[in-house]
Amino acid sequence: MARLGKISGKEAAQAFKKAGWEPIGQVGRHLIMTKTDIKVNLPISQHKKLSIGTLRALIPNANLTVEEFLNLL
Repeated sequence: MARLGKISGKEAAQAFKKAGWEPIGQVGRHLIMTKTDIKVNLPISQHKKLSIGTLRALIPNANLTVEEFLNLL
């Protein structure tokens, strides 16, 4: 199994976009993404490297598994 790490906020946003999430705006350094059938918004920090803990929190909120997310990268 591949591992999470060294993923930028931009790369993460692109992967979530492939999964059907759409950007709706930006607050500071956080890109806010939404999906019509899910009530949770995803705030993705636009840093050069996201922490593994941040990714592990975002992925289940997007109704994805780690493997599904890594396949979208």
